[in-house]
Amino acid sequence: MSDRDLAAGTDTEAARQRLARAQHALLSALVADGPPPDGFDPQRLDVQRRALLAKRANVVGKVAPELREILADDFRRLFLAYARTRPMRGGYRADALTFAQHLLDRDAVPDPERKRRLAAWADGPTAPAPRPAGPLRRLVAALRATRAPRRRADRKAHDR
Repeated sequence: MSDRDLAAGTDTEAARQRLARAQHALLSALVADGPPPDGFDPQRLDVQRRALLAKRANVVGKVAPELREILADDFRRLFLAYARTRPMRGGYRADALTFAQHLLDRDAVPDPERKRRLAAWADGPTAPAPRPAGPLRRLVAALRATRAPRRRADRKAHDR
């Protein structure tokens, strides 16, 4: 390798590190309430950050509709307050469970009945089996689930 090749490799690695730092700063501003990185319009970043938080709240509400039902009108306000400083880790279902635990740990649900239901939900079963993608696949999966298993004698008669 020539000196020129070594210098080019060093320059490339330095550029990659700068890009990684810039990407980290941008992601921190968007999902972890970090400061806006140099060269970005803080107002535009705030608009995008709020849109991402709203999307996250909507998806969590769809993945865990029981949570939305338990918290009723407080769901969105409580979730947005929680999510502003907590990046999502482990998917939307895990996010919903972490959110519920966060509320319970901070005694953020004053109504005893709602708190009991929230605790029961948080301690309940884990995520349901993922739904097959696409309407046709869901239909096939539903039909397979409802079809009675064939007995061995039925298979033999069918195979003849």
